[in-house]
Amino acid sequence: MCSVSATPMQVRGTGLYRGPHLYSATPMVRIELDLGALEDWPTNRLQGFTDRLMQALPGLHEHGCCFGEPGGFLRRLRDGTWLGHVAEHVALELQSQSGTTVTRGKTRSVRGQRGVYNVMFAYDYEEAGRMAGRFALEIVDGLLPANLCGITGLSRLDDTPAPRSADGTVDVEAAIRDLSRLIGRVGFGPTTRALVDEARRRDIPVMRLDANSFVQLGFSAAQKRIRASVTGESSSLAVEAASDKSLTKALLDDAGVPVPQGAVVRSVSEALAAAGDLGWPVVVKPLDGNHGRGVTLDIDSAEKLEAAFEEARSHSRRVIVEQQFRGRDYRVLVVGAEVCAVAERVPAHVTGDGSLSIAELVEAENRDPRRGEGHEKVMTKIVIDDHVRARLELAGLTPDSVPQEGQQVFLRGTANLSTGGTAIDRTIEIHPENAWLAARAAQVIGLDVAGIDMTLPDITRSARETGGGVIEVNASPGFRMHLEPSEGQPRNVARPVIDRLFPEGGNGRIPVLAVTGTNGKSTTVRMLAHIYRSLGKTVGFTTTSGIQMGDHLIAEVDASGPQSARKVLRDPTVEVAVLETARGGMLREGLGFDWCDVGAVLNVQEDHLGLKGIDSIEDLARVKSIVTESVHRSGASILNADDPLTVAMRRHAGGRIVFFSLKGGEEMPGFLREHVAQGGMAVVREGGMLILHRHGATRRLMRVEEIPATLDGLAEFNVQNAMAAAAMAIAQGVDPEAVARALSSFTSSYEQSPGRLNIHDAHGVRVILDYAHNPAGLAALGRVVAGLRARHPRAIGMVSIPGDRRDEDMHLMGRIAAGLFDEIVFREDPARRGRGQGEIVGLLAEGARAAGFPAERMHCVLDEEEAANTCLRLARPGDLVVLTPTEVEQMWRQVLDWQPEPRRPKVEPVLRLPTLDGEVELIAPAGTDPDLLRPRIGAGWALPPFPEPEGAELGADGLLRKVQP
Repeated sequence: MCSVSATPMQVRGTGLYRGPHLYSATPMVRIELDLGALEDWPTNRLQGFTDRLMQALPGLHEHGCCFGEPGGFLRRLRDGTWLGHVAEHVALELQSQSGTTVTRGKTRSVRGQRGVYNVMFAYDYEEAGRMAGRFALEIVDGLLPANLCGITGLSRLDDTPAPRSADGTVDVEAAIRDLSRLIGRVGFGPTTRALVDEARRRDIPVMRLDANSFVQLGFSAAQKRIRASVTGESSSLAVEAASDKSLTKALLDDAGVPVPQGAVVRSVSEALAAAGDLGWPVVVKPLDGNHGRGVTLDIDSAEKLEAAFEEARSHSRRVIVEQQFRGRDYRVLVVGAEVCAVAERVPAHVTGDGSLSIAELVEAENRDPRRGEGHEKVMTKIVIDDHVRARLELAGLTPDSVPQEGQQVFLRGTANLSTGGTAIDRTIEIHPENAWLAARAAQVIGLDVAGIDMTLPDITRSARETGGGVIEVNASPGFRMHLEPSEGQPRNVARPVIDRLFPEGGNGRIPVLAVTGTNGKSTTVRMLAHIYRSLGKTVGFTTTSGIQMGDHLIAEVDASGPQSARKVLRDPTVEVAVLETARGGMLREGLGFDWCDVGAVLNVQEDHLGLKGIDSIEDLARVKSIVTESVHRSGASILNADDPLTVAMRRHAGGRIVFFSLKGGEEMPGFLREHVAQGGMAVVREGGMLILHRHGATRRLMRVEEIPATLDGLAEFNVQNAMAAAAMAIAQGVDPEAVARALSSFTSSYEQSPGRLNIHDAHGVRVILDYAHNPAGLAALGRVVAGLRARHPRAIGMVSIPGDRRDEDMHLMGRIAAGLFDEIVFREDPARRGRGQGEIVGLLAEGARAAGFPAERMHCVLDEEEAANTCLRLARPGDLVVLTPTEVEQMWRQVLDWQPEPRRPKVEPVLRLPTLDGEVELIAPAGTDPDLLRPRIGAGWALPPFPEPEGAELGADGLLRKVQP
């Protein structure tokens, strides 16, 4: 037992990577593990630890670790490795012993935190991965000396503790059984598993749609769906017909397929009459049963018929009594019009040895490792239930009877694998006529995948010669008996199903284009979506504003993460997916896809630093590079040639490299000139023209001023966004002329790009709405503001920043704002993220004051709506108002609804101010600071928005022209 005297291990956090992530392309469980005092205790210092671990899990001998050969991990243990690394291997081994094949894992120290590690390992099923992680940590902890064990925080990983032996140690065998049962419960059955594995071998994406066997193969419009062996191509009418055994027989009989004659009955008397007409023996079965439930064979008396009828009635209101074909039971699997596999099914049975009872023989048979509960393994364990006892009783036996040596005792009348039956492959033995009858039966019912049950005396001879025929058609045939028969050649029956769903080697994919970067992602995504929509494609795209399918916004949320990407890739109407891919989602659970056709990194600028272990801009670049590293080898990585951090990504980026740059012509940097000279692709700005370099040729794409969103080239960041979008589309095969046409109709209107440089002119005031939420974004917007200042003598700005940014980022935001605006309204971002009320605006104001901005022209308003109103109240005709909102739609409505305040009623003069021309009395609200007004009077400045003095003559331009005291 533990007697903790040192700081034990602690689970500090957990996560699930579901797509490519910072550490691997493989989905993994992540455990943030603090070793505590055990940081000073590698395995070579823990006496006896390695031997105890290997005794508990002998399979660890086979782990190669970094040496790539069996015994490699053992070498690491002997040489000394840390316990996080040990837990990684134990979690993998537990899953392998429980029936899943996972091999990849990584353990990495957390920078700047001594003894803290990210322990990561692959999983097949999320629930099993979490449980394996917890069990692994408990096993490792239990092997430690008493003064070092006592791990805490395990409930963060999974709520189920590992089973314990009487002495309190982890029962490893019981833990593996628990994990195996969990996998049996949450995992795919053998049929679905085979289809999923075959799809993955073909590089077809797999997305599970429910907790059972409803699975999507492929993406969006190219997808196919399956539920076990029922496919999306299966007609619901055919499935319904197959479930009605009477209708099935009628259809087959009409088509010339031999079937047993029979009748549907509702009472014992009707059953007896039918048996008399058909002749004994007969079979009784429920009309719409499956898996052999309620089926009784070899009925040759009224007494047996009555019992069989009641058994069938317990599964269906209507019962079939039919002729019993003599012969063996065969399952013929038909896909399309082809027979893919044939299995002879043998009912559950045991063979006597002269000493063991039937019950003991069943127990011995169930120890076969191929047998498991339900469908978890190749064969199902045999259960001695009332049906088995009844059958034994008919033979004069009980479970305690001891059969003679070599005597076969059949425990069931039906040969279903689900009740313990076995299978023998007979694929190459079936007579062509019998194969034709099976295929015809599937076609008559209308099934694309069908299990045809036939009873035949000899499968190598035609049924027309020997008798027998088709007794049932199954719309959802199981594959177990074909994949791993008890005897004979295994058949990969999943392959023809996948071939039929995805003919000619198709992989079920649509173009997937992913965009990341610090700034410009949403606009680039919208430009790219606009290009594809102009080609008539249905585009699904995600941005921080929401998820859009075609012309419809289906969710107004921040949709820049993997969950939103998966929604697009599940939508069956989408032909092209364009996905904004933000840092947060990649850190949290990886990408929402396995790989993309085109990936772009627009830029890497300081933002979100100090969060989730990303402390430097180089760390941030590493996160952004996940996108380009996940580009398919036949795809393209689009990189900003003007950003050194994105240029450096070319070393590990997937596909061919494509650059975009503002520096074309003589300004083109050397590496880019060399890239172009070697035939590489680039889109560059040269003068006022966008130029496409490709395959050693150069062509003019379009003039910058032809792209409305660039404001005649003034919005340089939109020039970059347009070049990135053009490069992505052209790299994916879109004609350059089509790209140019589409970009020429892309504006920065709210309708096309909400919250991105939206401009509204009203009441003589120009308002710009833009989601500039970090210093780099505000600085880029500031260059547009500076370009517009010649037309707008005053600029008023509303500025904020999310609360999870660093103090220095907030100070910098304030300093940038101070250099851009004449009046600043700092507001509180709704996402304070742990900061106190007013703290954000306080830090922004500190930055502005440090830049020398006058306090009297700085306003701090916490509420976003009121902050915008303050900006608009301050505005006079000719002014430029810049609003950087969080709630974009709400603020756009506010801007559209804005009306300048009416003149205030005349009040008594309250201020007498000296001016350059003498004295003047001004009417202004009580408490107005005279210093706010003094420099504006007589110097040609417009009056503040207060009523003019009595007798004043105010020009149309808003300037004071004459005053009569």
